[in-house]
Amino acid sequence: MCQEMRLNKYLSDVGVCSRREADRWIEAGRVSVDGIVAVMGQKISRNQSVLVDGKPIKKEEEKVLLAFNKPKGIVCTTSKKDKDNIVDYLNYKTRIYPVGRLDKDSEGLILLTNQGELVDKILRGSNYHEKEYIVTVNKKLTPEFIRAMGKGVPILDVITRPCEIEAIGTRTFRIILTQGLNRQIRRMCEYFDYRVVDLQRVRVMNIRLGRLKTGTYRKIVGTEFKELLELLEKR
Repeated sequence: MCQEMRLNKYLSDVGVCSRREADRWIEAGRVSVDGIVAVMGQKISRNQSVLVDGKPIKKEEEKVLLAFNKPKGIVCTTSKKDKDNIVDYLNYKTRIYPVGRLDKDSEGLILLTNQGELVDKILRGSNYHEKEYIVTVNKKLTPEFIRAMGKGVPILDVITRPCEIEAIGTRTFRIILTQGLNRQIRRMCEYFDYRVVDLQRVRVMNIRLGRLKTGTYRKIVGTEFKELLELLEKR
């Protein structure tokens, strides 16, 4: 008898999407099992036929992890309905999807992969994984603003986690977050009547943007990939 597993885990394991994305697809009725529309929490065996949007899925052979310098205007979605989606922009030979999101109006480092378990580990908020940004705002920074941002800001019915922040220019600061609330930095700044003019992510955990040119990507392999796995195993 074949061992059963949750459908969202199966879709993650075969490299189609993360568990979180799989749940959204299932809820939207995009996934079917043996010709029947799937339901949340469903379990399947590996010999069953699983289709997404009417197309059979197949296991990806090559495990891929890319660092991509996302330009402004590109949307971190796999939806073909959005003409500016990140998947079509890269047009990579293997089916990949973004690890989390980076606002359409923001630029910089975004990871893409076909390894569902890797995505889930990186995005798990309880792991406090660091993400670093360089942010320019519309007016001069003050010591009071820097101190208040670092202590935590009330947005989206929560107080943001304390974070590292330092001014590196009259209107530019570096900030390191350990959570990923929707448009978090922009909302934090707006609370203090500042508006973000430019926002660039320069690091995710040990993966740095470095000199990667806008609109280009590189594979994460070797020592860099091993260090990432070691960090993920520490939690």
